[in-house]
Amino acid sequence: GYPYQWNLIDDILHNWPVNAYRTPAEKLHVGLCQFDYKNRANEVPFVMKGDPEVARTVERWNYEDYMQRLMGNVPHRCEHSPNNHFMYWLKPTAKTPPTHKRFVNQKFGTKILRPDNWTEPTKLLRMKYIDWLKHANVTDDRLLGPDMEHWYYRLIGCGAMGPQCDKGSSEYLFDELIFFQPKPGGLYLVEHEKQKGIHCRFGMKGVIAGKRNIHAPCTCDEKRVLIVVFSFFSSHFPSENHFDGSRNSIALLGGERRYILAHPDQCIPMALYPKEHPSARHSAVDWTRPEEYLDEYPEFRNAMANEVVLQPGDVLYLPTNWFHYIVSLELNFQCNTRSGVGFEYMEPLKRCGF
Repeated sequence: GYPYQWNLIDDILHNWPVNAYRTPAEKLHVGLCQFDYKNRANEVPFVMKGDPEVARTVERWNYEDYMQRLMGNVPHRCEHSPNNHFMYWLKPTAKTPPTHKRFVNQKFGTKILRPDNWTEPTKLLRMKYIDWLKHANVTDDRLLGPDMEHWYYRLIGCGAMGPQCDKGSSEYLFDELIFFQPKPGGLYLVEHEKQKGIHCRFGMKGVIAGKRNIHAPCTCDEKRVLIVVFSFFSSHFPSENHFDGSRNSIALLGGERRYILAHPDQCIPMALYPKEHPSARHSAVDWTRPEEYLDEYPEFRNAMANEVVLQPGDVLYLPTNWFHYIVSLELNFQCNTRSGVGFEYMEPLKRCGF
């Protein structure tokens, strides 16, 4: 079926370990079709290329000092991690009795138990863009190891959610990314009236060397898509494997990001934290060393996936409940928007407790 998938451990993670930024693989296991501008598929993942509106944003955002002038001195959300992992988590509420340490997961309507010895995996900060850039714009590879500090920056354009959705809401994103404006007939918003803002994330920079060779885009009649060949060095910055409960369009506007993707029917093999966990819907397995988790989560051995490297101007569409694991290959910026919930892939999530 589409997209073609490979064994996650044996084929994808062994071929290019997510921490092996100094020795990248010569091939990728790409299962997605790529569409030229104005053509799109239905509720399946795909990559859109050649959108002139996206290209114009890429050109502006990569112009020297443009982002600093755009954001000025307004502090925005930033996450800090002592390493290169940024695990999603929910914060306990102040009203929670300390003896129970429970809090409510609004996504699933369940109370969450704090596991024994659990600590917040990241710190939530507010920071000016120029200050984040001082941390992120690092070219010395020795300072970008997996055990070094990392910072992850974020802008939010609230739109119809109202400016109360974020302090210092960046409403100018709707002018910057006109292709994500909530209007009928757009390529990227299936139900434009259900849009949940525009969210932009900035990942830390890596080091690139060498050349890149890419095969021509596949045709969607092929059951097995050609493997794309790359040759470059890069740092990395992973966002742990998870699914989102809505449709998601993701535009890469600078740098490169590697996405490892999986069908919702891989829910059980993905070994997710349950609804009651602070990091619910995220994989309990550390993909940088998956073999160490196989005794506890033997089902992970059978997980299937594919991958793609997004480049500036690419837009990745993910239907509701599709898994994705993200690795920043260099300093990059990506913006995404969501547009309602599709019900095509609910059953596999129900079978594994969601």
